[in-house]
Amino acid sequence: MQNQKKAYLYASIAVLLWSTSASAFKICLDPDRLDMSVFSLLFGASITSCAAMFIALLFSRKLGLVRTLSQEDLLHSAILGFLNPFLYYTVLFKAYSLLPAQQAQPLNFVWPLVLVLLSAPILKQRIKRRDLAAILISFFGVLVISTQGKPLSFNFTDPLGTALATGSSIPWALFWIYNAKDKKDPAVRMFLNFVFASAYTFLLILLQGRLKIPTLYPILGATYVGLFEMGITFLIWLKALKLSKTTAHVANFTYLVPFGALIVMHFVIGEQILPSTIIGAILIVAGIIFQKLPTRC
Repeated sequence: MQNQKKAYLYASIAVLLWSTSASAFKICLDPDRLDMSVFSLLFGASITSCAAMFIALLFSRKLGLVRTLSQEDLLHSAILGFLNPFLYYTVLFKAYSLLPAQQAQPLNFVWPLVLVLLSAPILKQRIKRRDLAAILISFFGVLVISTQGKPLSFNFTDPLGTALATGSSIPWALFWIYNAKDKKDPAVRMFLNFVFASAYTFLLILLQGRLKIPTLYPILGATYVGLFEMGITFLIWLKALKLSKTTAHVANFTYLVPFGALIVMHFVIGEQILPSTIIGAILIVAGIIFQKLPTRC
């Protein structure tokens, strides 16, 4: 029981930190604030996460596991690192640069249902009627948010931003599908993913000829994203899962993230939260919860 209480504590900390991520993205990418480019933010955050994971592996005496990996293991990590963090955050950050944070954050949250859709052709899993109903509920929530409460008008606030925010769930879902086959230690997996993502981003910045030394505030912004959206928070979440009696005991905490994020957005970056955003977020989360409800025998 004591371990379960600790699991709830770690899960709560992770949810609180993830609830600040959307506001941090917007502050970093907003032209009127830090005005960082998508790739400069991704590179800074990935490098920070690499450093954090390196220190975590060092203190947990797992750093030696990296030297035992085969070329096949490294190739697998290179592919996973391309999907996430590189491709996922490239698409997501671009969405945040186009949309208000209150729209981008909940739209991105449809990934569990996209995971169900992609599992059908990739893992040969059958899509049930309940899955389809859940997907329709959540995607109606997407329409409510992206049209600011006028879903039948199909008049999107920003069609490209909406497509990117929702579409970012595709590389994220693909990452988790292929990540399930990775037998490496979770911390080692994350470290390697960030190493490869940092390399991809650095090469892309070089090819674009945009390599420059950032000023203090962009460094602080990227460091915050790297620590509290990517690196440390995932370690905290893994700790919660490890301590919990079952995964289900703490998994439901993630449903609080969109609503916690809306509160942070309002008070930190001053976004006036629209009723349509709240209703849409409720629909998205309701669809995900409905899909996960146990079926009758």
